[in-house]
Amino acid sequence: MKKTIITVVGKDSVGIIAKVCTYLAENDVNILDISQTITGGYFNMMMIADIANSKKAFTEITDDFDVLGENIGCVIKMQREDIFDKMHRL
Repeated sequence: MKKTIITVVGKDSVGIIAKVCTYLAENDVNILDISQTITGGYFNMMMIADIANSKKAFTEITDDFDVLGENIGCVIKMQREDIFDKMHRL
């Protein structure tokens, strides 16, 4: 299992979850946990996902997220779980 943390932030609009989840499904990325909120018109989603079965490398997925995020008006970031854990231990 290769766990990653994915965050999606931007102005709320129709289809954000659908577009991000469609991309993940098409690239064999399994969503293990997901939460989302909308506060003051801003959308915020955090996912824990497993990229072990994806045919794309981590860097390819992050590059795709840059393009997808631009298309849907959001910032999409993905970090490896171990890096995320170490950053938040300090």
